[in-house]
Amino acid sequence: MDLRRFLFSASAIVALMASAQEPAAVPDGSVMTLEQCRRLALDNNKDLRKSAEQIKVAQYQKDEAFAAYLPAIDFAGGYMYNQKGVSVLSSDQLLPVKTFNLEKQAYEFNVVKNPVTGEPIKVNGQYVPEQVAYLPKKALEYDLHNVFFGAVTLTQPIFMGGKIVAMNKITRYAENIARNMHDNEAQNIIYAVDAAYWQVVSLKAKQRLAESYVNLLDTLSHNVSLMVKEGVATKRDQLTVDVKLNSAEVDLTKVNNGLVLSRMALAQVCGLPVNTVFSLADEDAESIEVSAPAATSYNMQEVYDNRDDLRALEMGVKVYHEKANVAKASMMPNLALVGSYSFSNPNMFDGFSKRFSGMFSVGAMLTVPIWHWGGNYNKYRAAKSQAVVAELELENARELVDLQVNQASFKAQEAMKTFNMTESNLEKADENLRCADLGFRDGVMTIDNVMEAQTAWLKAHSENIDARIDIYLCDVYLAKVLGRLQADAQ
Repeated sequence: MDLRRFLFSASAIVALMASAQEPAAVPDGSVMTLEQCRRLALDNNKDLRKSAEQIKVAQYQKDEAFAAYLPAIDFAGGYMYNQKGVSVLSSDQLLPVKTFNLEKQAYEFNVVKNPVTGEPIKVNGQYVPEQVAYLPKKALEYDLHNVFFGAVTLTQPIFMGGKIVAMNKITRYAENIARNMHDNEAQNIIYAVDAAYWQVVSLKAKQRLAESYVNLLDTLSHNVSLMVKEGVATKRDQLTVDVKLNSAEVDLTKVNNGLVLSRMALAQVCGLPVNTVFSLADEDAESIEVSAPAATSYNMQEVYDNRDDLRALEMGVKVYHEKANVAKASMMPNLALVGSYSFSNPNMFDGFSKRFSGMFSVGAMLTVPIWHWGGNYNKYRAAKSQAVVAELELENARELVDLQVNQASFKAQEAMKTFNMTESNLEKADENLRCADLGFRDGVMTIDNVMEAQTAWLKAHSENIDARIDIYLCDVYLAKVLGRLQADAQ
C-alpha cells in the first residue's frame, strides 16, 4: 500500500468518527458542493472540536504560568482546643520586698537583722525577709482552652533560577503545538471529504457507463434473437450474448450498491445521518473536467515552514530545551520576598488577653542547593538528552516529508500522463466500437468481435473516469503534503 492510500485510509477512519454535536440539518434532495461538504465536516468533526478544546487548555496553562511572575497572597486560619491552660507558677508565692534607704540612696531588701551585731540573719544560706509580698498562683494563669489564629501571607518571587521564564516559554510553545495539530487535523478531514466526494462522483459516472453498456448488450441481444429467428445465428450466439448481458446487469447492481454505500460514507464524513438523501453538484456532469495540478513547483524549505506537523515538532524541540532549563533551575539559588500579617486570640502581645491582635512581618527567603548526590544534575542531563532525541525525530520527519513530497509530485505527474493515455484510448475504443457495429451489420464481424469491442469500450471509459478522479485526488494530496491546503478550521 503506497503512502497516499495509507494516509487516506487513516484520515477516513478519523473522519468516520466525526460528530461532536448534533449534525447540521440538510434538507433531503439538497445539492451539495465540495465546499459545502468540507464545511459540514469541519463543523461536525468530534476530533477537530476536541483539538480546539486542547488549544483552550494550552491558553489556560499559559496564563497559569504567567501568574507565577505575580505575588501570591494566601490566608491560613484555624482553631485549636487545648485541654489545659498555662500557669507560670506552681503555687502561691511570698516574695521579698525592697525599701529605699535614705542613707545609702538605694533600694534594699527588708531582712531580719541580729539585734546585737546588726547583721542580716541567714537561714539555710538565705536571708530572712522582714516583709514579703503575696503573689497568688492564679495571678499568672492563662486560659488557652480555645485558641483562634490566622495569617495573611504575601510571597513575591525575585529569582527562581530561570524556572518561571522557562515555564512561560514551554506553555507558549505548547499553545503553538496545539494550534498546529488542530490545523493538521483539519487538513486530514478535508482530504478525507474530497476522497469521499470524488468517489461518489466516480461511481455516479460509472453507473451511467454501466447503464450504457447494458443498453448496448441489450440491443445486441435483441438483434441476435432476430438473427436466430432468421437462421443466420445460432442458439449458442444468443446464449453467449445473454450471459454477457446478465454479467453486465450484475456489475450495474454492484455499482448501484457501491454508490449508495459511498453516499453513506460521505454523509458520515460530513457529520450527517447516513440516511440523508442529497446529490452532489459534480455528479450529473456529462464529463469530469480536469486541469493540470496546481502545485507544479515547490521549495523544500518553504514546505518545512508550511507543514503544521513539522512546526509542531519544532515547537516540541524547543519545549525539551526549556525543560532542560527548568531542570537546571533546580541547581540554582531561589530568592523570594515574604510579607505576612499574623494574629491570634488569645494574643501574646498583652498578657494573653482574649481578643484578636496581630503584627506585620517582612523578610526575604533564600534557598541555595548544596548537595543532592547528583540528583538534580542527572535530571538536567536527562532533559538535555531528551532534547537531542527530539531534534533527531525532527530531522527524520523532514526526511520523510522529502520522500512524501517527491512521491506525491511523481504521482500527480503520472496521473496526468495516465489521463492523457486514457483519452487516446477512449477515442480508439469509440472508433473500434463504431467499426464493429458497422461490420456486424454488414456481416463481416462476428458477435464475438462486437462483444470484444464493447468490452474494450467499457474498459477505456472506466479507466478514463478513474484517471480523471485520480487527478483531483493527487492534486489535493500534493497540496496537503506541501502545506498549501487551506482548511480554515474554526
